[in-house]
Amino acid sequence: MTCISCPRPSSDRYWDERLETQSRTDWQALQLRLLREHLLHAYLNSPYYGASFDRAGVHPDQLRSLDDVRRFPFISKQELRERQLAVPPFGDLVAVPEREIVYISASSGSTGVPTASPFTGQDFEDWIDYQARQFWSSGLRPEDRYAHSLNFSLFVGGPCVLGAQKLGALSMHVGTVPAERLLAILKQFQATVIWTTPSYAWYLGETALKEGIDPRQDLNVRRILVAGEPGGSIPETRERIEGLWGASVYDYYGLSDIFGACAGMCEVKHGLHWAEDHILVEVLDPDGGDPVPEGGRGELVLTTLRKAARPMIRFRTGDIVSFTSEPCSCGRTSVRLLGVHGRLDDMLIIKGVNLFPSDVEAIARKDRDFGGEYRLVVDREDHLDRLTVEVERSSAYRGSIEELASRFKRQLQSVTGVSAAVTILSPETLPRATHKAKRVDDRRGGVWG
Repeated sequence: MTCISCPRPSSDRYWDERLETQSRTDWQALQLRLLREHLLHAYLNSPYYGASFDRAGVHPDQLRSLDDVRRFPFISKQELRERQLAVPPFGDLVAVPEREIVYISASSGSTGVPTASPFTGQDFEDWIDYQARQFWSSGLRPEDRYAHSLNFSLFVGGPCVLGAQKLGALSMHVGTVPAERLLAILKQFQATVIWTTPSYAWYLGETALKEGIDPRQDLNVRRILVAGEPGGSIPETRERIEGLWGASVYDYYGLSDIFGACAGMCEVKHGLHWAEDHILVEVLDPDGGDPVPEGGRGELVLTTLRKAARPMIRFRTGDIVSFTSEPCSCGRTSVRLLGVHGRLDDMLIIKGVNLFPSDVEAIARKDRDFGGEYRLVVDREDHLDRLTVEVERSSAYRGSIEELASRFKRQLQSVTGVSAAVTILSPETLPRATHKAKRVDDRRGGVWG
């Protein structure tokens, strides 16, 4: 699928020094050139974008500056789902023939239908090269032993392990295994770097102590890469994990609709450097749509600059973030994400998996043995997020409560990949609302920075 040979980086500090340390003026000139080409590719080759741009009365030739991207329409996750269902299997955003698609990742959607993210061979090569560059900035080197402890089942984070291989590290495709098994692997092969979620890194360290393993003394982990939850950018959480492991923690941000890690921490660990040669970043007022000043909070909107298989033009992520374009003391000049502060919607992240209340609603209202009313209760036990789904049974149901709970749990895991406790309630137990029902009871506290 891809060549994973090990090119020589341009220096001990940088994977591509010229690119990573160029001026902001040079970054913007590069992005403008790429954006012009990419918009034209989308307009000419994607049925969706051709029609979308025409409806909005815009054309790629109208792009004179990066600010002109605001002439072009947004797209949302819901529209992605709708277009995929309308034009199966990949939707009409796709801008290449299917024979050019070599890989897809997928995430679950509110309908329970996985939302595919396709890649051409060159898209995949570009992605893995960026992963190698970002790993290098976090201190990963050819002499490292890297244990990739993320899900490989259609999850966009799975192939990121190839970035570690590309830079020459010994790479272990571990995946999601029980904590005791992962600890045995880390101990046996003396892994120096692992990648997982922040809560699982914390849980894994405490499990090690319970098993009589001191992570600081008995294991060789020196770097922990985390993603999927905000904890890696919350200093208090990061410092607790670092103290537990005696290792340095680096936060990463990604989304399946583009590629694995789209931004990550360098060794300075003051914000996450964006892949600006692949993605144009906007941070906008969610209401008015105007850019927010640096340091202010706004919705993250992303535009791909190279991804040929399925361009993403002004994708509204729903994440509320802050950013800076000030050069980092590491010497890199790319825009940095300073934190994900919340969500515009009620999306939850449970053990690195995105979950929408509507995912649960689709189950609660499809099976007539359930009454249709439900609530998601999220709390934290032993540093891990725990989800309990409370769902009312139908007044006509006369069967086993245990079987009903088990059925719901199986359906939820099948549709979303999330395992949760399920509590079956009597009819009319949950509060009703005349305007907007409160579907999420988040009892964790202090989740967002």
